[in-house]
Amino acid sequence: MKIRGGALLARAFAEKGITHVFTLSGGFCNPALEGFADCGMTVINAPHEQVAGHLADGTTRITRKPAICLVGPEGFANAVPAMMEAWGERSPVIFVTGSSTLKRQGSGGFKEIDDVSIAAPLTKYSASVTDGSRIPEFVDRAYKIALSGYPGPVHLSVPVDIMFSSFEEDSQRDERPFVRKAESPPKAWPEPQRLQSILGEFEKSKKPMLIGGHGVWWGNAEKKLEEVGKTLKIPVYNIPYHQKLLPETSDAYMGLADIHQYPPSAKALEESDLVMMLGGRLDNQMNFGNPPLFPKNSRLICINGSPEELEQNRSADQILLSDPSAFLEALMDFGKSRTSKERDEWYSLQKILRQEWVESSLSDLEQEEPDDLMMHPLRLALEVQSLMNQNDWLVIDGGNTHFWSEIAVNMAGAQGKELAGILHPGSFSMLGVGVSFGLAAKLNHPKDRVVVISGDGAFLSGGLSIEAAFQENVPITVVIDNNGGLTTISQQQERLFADERHVATDFRDIPFHTMFEGMGGHGELVEKPEDLKAALERALSSGKTACVNVRTRSAISPIVLATTSKRDKASIE
Repeated sequence: MKIRGGALLARAFAEKGITHVFTLSGGFCNPALEGFADCGMTVINAPHEQVAGHLADGTTRITRKPAICLVGPEGFANAVPAMMEAWGERSPVIFVTGSSTLKRQGSGGFKEIDDVSIAAPLTKYSASVTDGSRIPEFVDRAYKIALSGYPGPVHLSVPVDIMFSSFEEDSQRDERPFVRKAESPPKAWPEPQRLQSILGEFEKSKKPMLIGGHGVWWGNAEKKLEEVGKTLKIPVYNIPYHQKLLPETSDAYMGLADIHQYPPSAKALEESDLVMMLGGRLDNQMNFGNPPLFPKNSRLICINGSPEELEQNRSADQILLSDPSAFLEALMDFGKSRTSKERDEWYSLQKILRQEWVESSLSDLEQEEPDDLMMHPLRLALEVQSLMNQNDWLVIDGGNTHFWSEIAVNMAGAQGKELAGILHPGSFSMLGVGVSFGLAAKLNHPKDRVVVISGDGAFLSGGLSIEAAFQENVPITVVIDNNGGLTTISQQQERLFADERHVATDFRDIPFHTMFEGMGGHGELVEKPEDLKAALERALSSGKTACVNVRTRSAISPIVLATTSKRDKASIE
């Protein structure tokens, strides 16, 4: 029996247990689309290839299992931003391109593009299928590379002549691996000597802290991280922009390791004698491991599950190659019999400082809210969360909207607010992912409510993806923080330009809510702060994909305020 290359491709992915494919249907990909449908996989058509990529990324982040973004050659260029976003979060999305013919490669074939080279810097593996009978091999290689060590996106280019040609359906069945189903990736166990050295440093410490990065999430180690924090009395912080690890209500969770969005972390970093960063990178967010973020008098240790990530942690005082779970288990076994009064007091102090920060932030907000002004973006995010519960998903998207909403999430969590999950842009801070991530959350948790808080600029970047919500009948609620411009940039311009003018950052008054109404959804405009809750309740209970378009005022976020100085600094860097 012979089958088309596209069908062979689909069967190879189905054997790996992949269930979701996101695409913008194109002629180059038709054999694969037919194959995916025949395998019973969920195939969702998006209005744009970038949207398809973000949907695959969102699904992968939620399930921790690879999803596929399938595009044509010209659509590949549109999907590159989604590839970059997945790369920043180390999300193992599998990008597949139906590409120009292999037979005439290099001769100017129809829609010919060097997609393999373009994808290479943004993926762990980028290759073109050169022989249709080897499709199972290419799929197996791409899948395992995506999940091994530190996970990340991969890319396969399938030439159209291979996609449509026929090959033996049992291709490579006589070659290893004979078993092609998904298997757990190999993990690194800590070198005993290095591990004992680090455990010795913990034993001597009186003020330790743990900072969790995305490696903890992809390693399924967040529950062990929480257990270690609670049992050993080590305060736990989260690297900004990365997947949320611990519930905001967790006893061990203190907030973001971000001295601007969560000032108590600055005091913790300044006074700590031991910082253990697990599954993260010493990049710009962590000041490359340098003072003043990490003082000279504090020991900085980085633990990571892959050598490639440890290379970016070269400035640490000690590094350890280890699966996050393995290290946390060793730390727990070692530390549970070595209690410390000083560590208990240090742990309790961080919880006190967190509550004091919440109280002072609420007090500051009340002083900033005269009755004659539009709603503050922090108030907007707090009000949205007040109507949400532990079965609801919150998605954040934007510049200032993201910053203020992160602060609101930490404040609400410290006051006992539990949510089912939180999604937001990754380390590249890319605008326009919110609606796609919201759709991914709803597709994977259809019984849960999903609310997206999006800046107006972010919605203009990726809001067209809302069509997929109507098409798939998966209603979500989108709350637009509508302040009439790219506020993060305009605020930088005000502090940079001599005459405080704005250049290319202002929008016209856009009636986002009427767009939803025109597509068959629910839409409302909120102009007064006191009208927000009732409008949100109507949107959430409408049973439709809904938009609450809220007029807000421009309020400079702490991170922009702290990192820009008029005419002295040109950017956040």
